[in-house]
Amino acid sequence: MSNRTEGPKIHGALTRHQNINSTPSIHQRAAISRTDKATMPRPRVLGAALLLLLSGLSATAAQGTCSGVAPTPPRRGAWVSLASAGGRGDGRTLNTAAFARAVARIERRRGARGGTLLYVPPGVWLTGPFNLTSHMTLFLARGAVIRATQDTSNWPLIDPLPSYGRGRELPGGRYMSFIQGNGLQDVFITGENGTIDGQGSVWWDMWKKRTLPFTRPHLLELMSSTDVTISNLVFQDSPFWNIHPVYCSNIAITNVTVLAPHDSPNTDGIDLDSSSNVCIEDCYISTGDDLISIKSGWDEYGISFGRPSSGITVRRITGSGPFAGFAIGSETSGGVENVQVEHLNLFNMGVGIHIKTNSGRGGFIRNITVSEVTLDGARYGVRISGDVGGHPDASYNPNVLPVVDSVTIKNVWGQNIRQAGLIRGIRNSVFSHICLSNVKFHGAASIGPWKCRAVSGGALDVQPSPCTELTSTSGTGFCSG
Repeated sequence: MSNRTEGPKIHGALTRHQNINSTPSIHQRAAISRTDKATMPRPRVLGAALLLLLSGLSATAAQGTCSGVAPTPPRRGAWVSLASAGGRGDGRTLNTAAFARAVARIERRRGARGGTLLYVPPGVWLTGPFNLTSHMTLFLARGAVIRATQDTSNWPLIDPLPSYGRGRELPGGRYMSFIQGNGLQDVFITGENGTIDGQGSVWWDMWKKRTLPFTRPHLLELMSSTDVTISNLVFQDSPFWNIHPVYCSNIAITNVTVLAPHDSPNTDGIDLDSSSNVCIEDCYISTGDDLISIKSGWDEYGISFGRPSSGITVRRITGSGPFAGFAIGSETSGGVENVQVEHLNLFNMGVGIHIKTNSGRGGFIRNITVSEVTLDGARYGVRISGDVGGHPDASYNPNVLPVVDSVTIKNVWGQNIRQAGLIRGIRNSVFSHICLSNVKFHGAASIGPWKCRAVSGGALDVQPSPCTELTSTSGTGFCSG
């Protein structure tokens, strides 16, 4: 039986007087134009204001925004309605060709001042996978659902990512993501809390039965793209990872809800991969795997590609799931650095904070700070592990070891925690400058102690008492700051 958390209800559903194939009304045009001028509307449910209440954060904590990353939404100079491209939002008609026609029209209008907005009216728009283009806004009206077909027989295959060398699940290629973009610039994927529904159960069943011929598709993947904002939408039931920016820069993900049953395999919420200058804030995520994870390639392929994930900010995230609330790895062969995570409100988790790598990965994980975390229910409060994750093939070099250095976890409080934490480095690559400060975990009865090996650092004001590897070392001034 699924442990799925019930998702937000979509408000503003169609009435019998509304035409799902209509273009936006004057009032709708005015509303969206206003959001193009300023900021996109906040979701009606599970938006920033409610997340602040759930997390118990102060107004001061809410002052940080993604404004330094996200460009101001432009006022698009042209419009295309999916209905005018021949689409029908009746939940039965396949609209793959309509999406392709609409995007082709946008590409032909590249001269339009400010780009073009693709408007998806209220209704259920069944479709196969489709591509986006540059200088466009994909806007889902309130009550709009873009729903993936469950007919997998004609799902296109694409090449594996060069930093992975093969499909993540199986050798060879991989299925194209439901919504795909490659080499894009100036893209906004937003709306009035509309839904992108992957209908992933057919893919999960194939995974469980071991009948998958290739790696499953993501719900949204953006490759080698820049200046992208994803906001004010619900992503649900992805076949595989939900939102996957890879080789990207200047990415903002704000006010989104990501949902999948807790028993759905590998349905990570947001996976950043070899990307830089990224901001994620004010999101609710409840899925079957890590809520947010940062990656950068897999073993020898990631080392060769050599693109790290860096300059990442994550703040004000609420959610639950059977794996990690916030994770790094385990695919970190290109390196992960300069990551700031704050104000997480997590419940019913497998692990609160999980940093994971393995021998053969190479790369580095450094300059990571996670702070202001509330955790209610978890097997582990914290795990920093050097023995997690498989390998793409037999060509990896087990003697290429990762470097984990300067990881700070502070101001963390948890209850109903089974074991405080596990910090397990690698014998010939000791995890260094690991700082725990004001980290306090409590169990329903007794709580398992911290367990450590091959690690050095410091611990200040930690409950239960930290392992000796973090208390017997000298010179913990780096941690007191």
